[in-house]
Amino acid sequence: MTKITRDSVVDATIHILKQAETTLPDDVVDALKSAGQVESNPLARSQINAVLQNIDIARKHKIPMCQDTGILIFYVKLGRKLALDFDIKDAIEEGVRYATDTIPLRPNAVDPITRKNSGDNTGAGIPDIKYELVNGSKLTITVAPKGAGSENMSALRMFNPTEVDNIKKFAVETVLNAGGKPCPPVILGVGIGGSFDKAPRLAKSALMENVNDMDEFERDILDGINSLGIGPMGIGGDTTALAVRVKKSYCHTASLPVAVNIQCWANRHASITLDGDK
Repeated sequence: MTKITRDSVVDATIHILKQAETTLPDDVVDALKSAGQVESNPLARSQINAVLQNIDIARKHKIPMCQDTGILIFYVKLGRKLALDFDIKDAIEEGVRYATDTIPLRPNAVDPITRKNSGDNTGAGIPDIKYELVNGSKLTITVAPKGAGSENMSALRMFNPTEVDNIKKFAVETVLNAGGKPCPPVILGVGIGGSFDKAPRLAKSALMENVNDMDEFERDILDGINSLGIGPMGIGGDTTALAVRVKKSYCHTASLPVAVNIQCWANRHASITLDGDK
């Protein structure tokens, strides 16, 4: 068995951060290209083309595609057979500090009260690392940088259990209230069920699902959003959102939490797997 080391986790963290910040996933790029082909508003179409040009420049030159390189959120899947002899949180944080300096990333992490900036995208509770135990001996690390423009427009509502039919209305109204602030065309993550804190976690993780795999319920919400006419960057048009992805969890019989996490067009995320058996 090949040992997964602290250094390999640091290097992996740096690698996926650079990938996420400079290269958009293929499914998102394809969705933008498709939107540009069907957009009927010439000015809106030019905005989508400008976004695609921006993506291409970032990829070719290995530079961040947006000046807001986001707050850094990690998802870590730990194989149950792994026995790590180092602090994985510490290793990821070191990778974040190095990546901040070398990619470079804008230092975004501040104390919530004093607003003092740590200068390296780390601090109390940041980066936000979510852990999951899985079978096997592999370690998978996913990073999903999240910009503030879209994050600030997200919403949570505790519905009455009889209000299932209002979920679509809530999602559409959330985007309507956001207008052009989250840099549309957006991608919507919707978390339904769980608890007060789980619904937003579901919504955020839904943003990493393939945008081309929407079901009828998701497409119905998407159609409602695109009927708003907000359009790319809020200038009007057919394409206010590229996709809606939903994740659900069983919830209390007397509760119906629903969270909407808005993501801008730069739906950035990247993963790497280290194998303890190789």
